[in-house]
Amino acid sequence: MARHFRAKSAPAPSPAALSVRWKWRVLLMFSGFYMFLYLGRFNFGFVIPQIIADLGITRTKAGFVNACMFWGFGLGDVVHGRLSDRFSSRPWVALGGVLTTLFNWATSFGTSMLTLMIPWGINGFVNAMCYSPGIRLIAQWWPRRERGRAIGILGVFIGFAMLIMWLVTGWVAGAFGWRAVFRYPVLWIGCMSLVFWLLIRDKPADLGLPDYVEDDALSSEAEIRSAERLHGLQPYVLLFRNWRFLVACHVTGWGTLVRYGIVTWAPLYYKEVGGFDIQAMAAATVTFPIGMALGAPIGGIISDRWMRGQRSPMIIISCLATAAVLVGVAFTSPTHLLAGMALMILGGVTLTMAPTTALGVDLAGRRISGTASGLLDAHAYLYNGLQALSIGWILDATGGNWTLVFLLLAASRVLSAAVMGMVKA
Repeated sequence: MARHFRAKSAPAPSPAALSVRWKWRVLLMFSGFYMFLYLGRFNFGFVIPQIIADLGITRTKAGFVNACMFWGFGLGDVVHGRLSDRFSSRPWVALGGVLTTLFNWATSFGTSMLTLMIPWGINGFVNAMCYSPGIRLIAQWWPRRERGRAIGILGVFIGFAMLIMWLVTGWVAGAFGWRAVFRYPVLWIGCMSLVFWLLIRDKPADLGLPDYVEDDALSSEAEIRSAERLHGLQPYVLLFRNWRFLVACHVTGWGTLVRYGIVTWAPLYYKEVGGFDIQAMAAATVTFPIGMALGAPIGGIISDRWMRGQRSPMIIISCLATAAVLVGVAFTSPTHLLAGMALMILGGVTLTMAPTTALGVDLAGRRISGTASGLLDAHAYLYNGLQALSIGWILDATGGNWTLVFLLLAASRVLSAAVMGMVKA
């Protein structure tokens, strides 16, 4: 007699197991998507020499076109973070990726300063649809005790995003010209936007799973306060009245000033003062984003695991360590390639160890996390524009005093550490 066997079905995963699976899915999907988003944001700066040669515009005009993108991004940070709190992160991020693709294509047809400036400025605004709503998305799945690690992992992908942009944009521009840079690499962003839309959900409740209960006093109290003030401009008022949040905003901005101060000016420093050729200059400066990728998870993991979610001590350590590295850059001969590479990688590691984004979201709570991350990043781009103007002016006014520049950057990190000492969260 034949014996019949029935396959034993695997037990359905518990809601807790599904929540863990999904929070990692959301984090890694958004991080992977964001890793390619720089192909549609920072690509303009890489091809400025080709644009100047082709269209005959001045460096000042080309720089102003790129500045419009940064200003558009900063404005978008403020607007889209609030709208994602009001509606939903998932469609906002996906739509931002699609619109980034479209406005990059529009920029590729530019023939003058004006026809470049308008689509590129709008591109900054729509590209910002992906950042603060994305941070809000992470906050819906990751509680405060784990959020530093989650945002640190995102920081790893952001660090490598700059490397991918340099490699892809450099190859496409060399092989096909500057217009191709705005057309073909960004198609991947559009495709990733569709995948993101299909595979991600905004919060656990969308899957019938329970939302996490915030057991940390700081964030739970913030969520209670924000629950009563979710309408109109009230979240902005609530955040601007929180002096600890304002400190986090300015420390984020000062950190971005240092970050893009190095990204923008270190290549010129090693080329002009160190006498490096293109290959040596690239070798010295490419280590900085590598260091950023390596350092990003460190601060979040340490503050989550050994500091019970307290961000301030790790931010202070990061600020002082970066200040020491910048002093080293100021007084180390720029002719030594290995020393330059070591200092750049240390600068990247120590700079991104500061979990300032996690602190800002902790202080706001998950209900208005999009608004909070938008305001944090808006300060970052405000100070980014400041460094672009001030460092160039300092170099012109002092006859190229690079030591002063790096010491001023170091001083900004010491100032950040000092004001962060007042924040006990």
